[in-house]
This record gives sequence, structure tokens and C-alpha cells, in this order.
Amino acid sequence: MADAKAKKTETTVKTVRRNKKKTVLSGRVYINAGFNNTIVTITDENGKTIAWSTSGACGFKGSKKSTPYAAQMAAENAAEKARSFGFEKADVFIKGVGVGREQALRGLISQGIHIGRITDTTPIPHNGCRKPRTRRV
Repeated sequence: MADAKAKKTETTVKTVRRNKKKTVLSGRVYINAGFNNTIVTITDENGKTIAWSTSGACGFKGSKKSTPYAAQMAAENAAEKARSFGFEKADVFIKGVGVGREQALRGLISQGIHIGRITDTTPIPHNGCRKPRTRRV
């Protein structure tokens, strides 16, 4: 009985092995510029996320999230996180019709990230779904 209590009171110390921080020199930057928010995601060549940031995560709320300045701050914040991995070069993929498209690019450039190519991946329908009828008031 005393042995069982002694075993319960002993604390086992686990050794935690930390992975070394990997260095990623080049990768991809995905900018999703919507009407309400701007999301910036930085990935490596395989598509694994290194860093991300949004206008809302930078402290902007409400209609201020959809401003170009908020998009620039989100891009700078994500680039700053990625710089700790040694991130230098990027291919940029922009999606959406928000006002923060160009300003997010300027935020990346101001953090010293060299941009290789810029691709617009905004989905455009090729006469897909039927549009809703016009409202009659």
C-alpha cells in the first residue's frame, strides 16, 4: 500500500527534443484580398506554411480591416515572421478583388523579400452558374 502511494507521488520528467529551426530561402506568398479582410500566407516550395498574418490579427477591426494600410501591415507582419527562417525570395500569388492587393505587395518589398513572379489567381467564371435575378423594389 505504501509502495503504491510512493509511485503516485513521484514525478516523471520527460525530456523534450526540440527540432532545429529549418531554413527556407525561397517559397511562395499567397495574398487573399477580399472585401472584408486580407490574408497573407507564406509557404515553402512544397506548400507547407511558414508564416501567416491577416489584417484582423494586426489589430484592425471592422471596416478598417479592408483598407490598403491594413493589408500592408499584414504583409509586413508575415514577412517579418518568415525572415526568422531565412526567407528571401518568393513567387507571389494574388487572389481576390479587395483594395489591399497592390499595397500588400509593397509591404513584402519593404521587408526585403525579392519577388520573382506575380500571378493573379482570382477565379473568373467562364459562363458558369446562372446569375440571380435583378431585385424589383
